[in-house]
Amino acid sequence: MATQTAYSSHAPSRADVDALPGVTVIEFGTDWCGYCQGAQASIVEAFGPHADVRHLKIEDGPGRPLGRSFKVKLWPTLVFMRDGAELARVVRPRSAEEIADAFAAL
Repeated sequence: MATQTAYSSHAPSRADVDALPGVTVIEFGTDWCGYCQGAQASIVEAFGPHADVRHLKIEDGPGRPLGRSFKVKLWPTLVFMRDGAELARVVRPRSAEEIADAFAAL
């Protein structure tokens, strides 16, 4: 499965993210965030049919440049990108269907 279990404290630069080829989903959040923990089952379910999609789980917070460049305000925020362009976004997903709708935009 393309989903990692923990948020990475190491974030790529915005330029690196923008240069990624193909489909990428960036999930911003933290391991201690209750909303992030509550959304994990829906996220894992939604990614099931999309195991080949690059999924970056990036720890976010004040002063974190990647999250700020995407204007992330609430966690978890999933940003759906193709070839460096944002095509959809889901903030605090409540269901796998909500995330599946964003995959459909890709």
